[in-house]
Amino acid sequence: MTTDSIISKVWGFCTTLRDDGVGYGDYLEQLTYMIFLKMADEYGRPPYNRKVAIPPEYAWPTLKNLKGAGLEVHYVTVLRELAGKPGMLGQIFTKSQNKIQDPAKLARVIQMVDETEWIVLGADTKGEIYEGLLEKNAEDTKSGAGQYFTPRALIRGMVECVRPQPGKSIADPACGTGGFFLAAYDHLIAHHELNKAQKAFLKHEMFSGHEIVANTRRLCLMNMFLHNIGEIDGESPISPTDALIADNGKRYDYVLANPPFGKKSSMTFTNDEGEEETDDLVYNRQDFWATTSNKQLNFLQHIRTMLKTTGGAAVVLPDNVLFEGGVGETVRKKLLENTDLHTILRLPTGIFYANGVKANVLFFDNHPAAKNPWTKEIWYYDYRTNVHHTLKRKPMRFEDLADFIASYNPANRHVRKESWHAEKNPEGRWRKYSYAEIIARDKTSLDIFWLKDKSLADLDNLPDPKDLAEDIVENIEAGLNNFRTVLAALGK
Repeated sequence: MTTDSIISKVWGFCTTLRDDGVGYGDYLEQLTYMIFLKMADEYGRPPYNRKVAIPPEYAWPTLKNLKGAGLEVHYVTVLRELAGKPGMLGQIFTKSQNKIQDPAKLARVIQMVDETEWIVLGADTKGEIYEGLLEKNAEDTKSGAGQYFTPRALIRGMVECVRPQPGKSIADPACGTGGFFLAAYDHLIAHHELNKAQKAFLKHEMFSGHEIVANTRRLCLMNMFLHNIGEIDGESPISPTDALIADNGKRYDYVLANPPFGKKSSMTFTNDEGEEETDDLVYNRQDFWATTSNKQLNFLQHIRTMLKTTGGAAVVLPDNVLFEGGVGETVRKKLLENTDLHTILRLPTGIFYANGVKANVLFFDNHPAAKNPWTKEIWYYDYRTNVHHTLKRKPMRFEDLADFIASYNPANRHVRKESWHAEKNPEGRWRKYSYAEIIARDKTSLDIFWLKDKSLADLDNLPDPKDLAEDIVENIEAGLNNFRTVLAALGK
């Protein structure tokens, strides 16, 4: 069975279940349980013979031959019993429920999952299934799916630049389904011959994360187990708590992250008159440079705290972090002083589920306190101007980042050469700015562009009409979201 036919079958059955009131999110959840059980069964057999810690009476084969009410009862029993197991296994199935009430359709889903050898499928295939369903769910519920996924091409590109080394720890304070962990794992396996101690560190100590969305955390734990990270009956490396609440005192060699988009953190409560009010959520942290309700600025400060003095980070952040005044300026100045913010990759729109999102990747190295600022110059790569991507017709691929990675020069980032030149190559996308140039800018803004938008300057060379239409839709929806944020703030 081809990848396309598997995806088509999985999606097609979702439509059937919707007639019974099973939404995309519920379907995804059930599919996750079943694929995990099937893959655990595959791994428990030759040639893998892995310890999967699932009792035989609740293993995948027990679901295959049952029908009718007996199947439904047994499936519910499997979910309940596995939820009570210690370690990662219990956390994967915690609060699990059967959402497919029709036994005949439950049997058909089990049959569909059983017909596929999931181990041999690439991560991209399984990711496409999961992401597609999450996107549909987001459209269906009018909620963003951006908290779940970072484009795999971007994750791989960031990991390729950072090049994590064996025996070094990696953290993600908003890890979603574990994309950065899995990409780092694959990079280490592909580029290093690990010794016994390094393999043990990779399995038991390398990764640490936080994820507050229960179903997303479930996917992360499954992904990690299926990559042989952690022990199925051991402690979970992924905490369900809010990473911003407090500094847990642990320090890491690398932080790779895409903190959730959304400008402010808030909580809703009922006042004395019985009316609902919204109050900004502010984290009072002694280790933060400034107190703010801006979620991204808080994550940026937290990530710096998480790093060892020799550690490095690559973080996806929206444009407002680069130009927002007040606290934003304070945080940027402190970041320039206390870390070496050496690279900023400007990303195009059309690569995230949230429409119109303008984001960047900030690469910085932490350092001990010093008299002079650690940042000497910032290298910018503009992969936004005159770049058009869409999620469906023209998604960003790893190959699209090849020039940036070559410019970044992961082998020795201290040896770089600008592609931009005022006279010889004004269209060059790779350009550096000195600390003096940055600090002299209004509000110490890091929001810098130098390339001309050809769609505005050359009417004979306009983008494809579909690209233009999609850009217009994205900008309108992004504008509407901004107005909703303002309206919500005014309604306090």
